[in-house]
Amino acid sequence: MKVACIQMDMMFAKPDDNFKKAVSLVKEATAGGADTVVLPETWNTGFYPKENLAELSDDDGKRTKEVFGALAKELNVNIVAGSVANRRKDGVYNTCYVFNRQGQCVASYDKAHLFSPMQEDRFFKKGDHLSTFVLDGIRCGVIICYDVRFPRQTRTMAINGMDMMFMVSQWPLVRVPHLDALTKARAIENQMFVVCCNSAGKAGETVYGGNSSVNDPWGTTIAHAKGQQEEIIFADCDTTILKGIRESINVFADRRHDLY
Repeated sequence: MKVACIQMDMMFAKPDDNFKKAVSLVKEATAGGADTVVLPETWNTGFYPKENLAELSDDDGKRTKEVFGALAKELNVNIVAGSVANRRKDGVYNTCYVFNRQGQCVASYDKAHLFSPMQEDRFFKKGDHLSTFVLDGIRCGVIICYDVRFPRQTRTMAINGMDMMFMVSQWPLVRVPHLDALTKARAIENQMFVVCCNSAGKAGETVYGGNSSVNDPWGTTIAHAKGQQEEIIFADCDTTILKGIRESINVFADRRHDLY
């Protein structure tokens, strides 16, 4: 699978402009030969306009599903549509939608771990489920930003058969060394591909760090953004290597179920 990460510099609190830009970037990534295109976290609003968050949010994912479902079908490409600020009856969620080549929404995931240092937990509702799905025959899953600091979430998904994890994020520049370390660790310990699509640009005083990456199950970085500017990175992920890696170091068989 050839994956493209769109390290998007979105416009703060301007969803109409961001939808238009995201569509253009997905088309650019597809023209580069991608099988699966990935967007970053809350690309529709930026992270995140507190004053009028609900008004700027998607309405139960309707716009995202309409635009990117049709686009996936038109371009014959899988789209992991980052995440959007998403308004439902009981509040606003940080939601990722995933579309296959036929334009079907095959997964939705609400961010489980909300970033309390930036008061995300005051403005968004917590998700209540994990999300795994299949794209082009590959078992995949998705997490959103802060989730990566909670390894039991990723391990639970890996035990259930995940071969490729997509992480969409708005990770700040000041903590990029953590981003690189955590994504590589999740790849190694779970023997899977980890695709991290981070944002670029600035929102308020926060500078977002870019440095999107793709790590293989050995922890080798097979693609990495040049830095913190908007760009698209591509990586060829050969999932046929997974069987040999897992047989040579069988961490799943050797786990101590009696201890933890």
